[in-house]
Amino acid sequence: MSEHPEPAPSAPAPPAAPAARERRPRRRLTVDDWAEAALAALGERGLAGVAVEPLAARLGTTKGSFYWHFANRDALVAAALARWEEMSTERIIAAMEAAEPDPAGRLATLLRAATASAVEDPLEVRLLAAGDHPEVAAALARVTERRVGYLARLFVRLGFPPEAARHRAFLAYTSYLGHAQLSHALPGAVPADPAYLAAVAEALLKP
Repeated sequence: MSEHPEPAPSAPAPPAAPAARERRPRRRLTVDDWAEAALAALGERGLAGVAVEPLAARLGTTKGSFYWHFANRDALVAAALARWEEMSTERIIAAMEAAEPDPAGRLATLLRAATASAVEDPLEVRLLAAGDHPEVAAALARVTERRVGYLARLFVRLGFPPEAARHRAFLAYTSYLGHAQLSHALPGAVPADPAYLAAVAEALLKP
């Protein structure tokens, strides 16, 4: 027997803790983030869908983030409508001005693109249905005047007198709105063939 016994084996060291997963800081939400979420909810469920708690859940945040940016729900609705005006009217007009030099080409492109977009996205139909809300009514009035005014200027550039140009602009705009509303109310009831929209544009351009 050895005079100096071997020391007892020590207990195995506990496994090293896995490195903590590096957390990325959450991006701070902006007014536009909330406005976009509100517009998406409005398109899905109408104005009633614009509610703070469901939107906070949708954005993965809390009501505190909402009150950081907005005093109340009405302020959010106003921001969402301003976002809609900018994205669906001002930016589209600017893009048309930059991309298509021919007024007739712009009219045809606008009618085709706007109608296709409205058929896919019910937002504008929902907004029309909420026209009894003061903020929505005011936004619809501004957008209608801006769009019809732009269309009328295109018709003037094509040689139509100002009064006739405005009449044709209203005819083009109401054709677009009617097509969008009917396509959501009765899917499949309106022609989806691009040739149909081309024929509508051609009819609008006839003297």
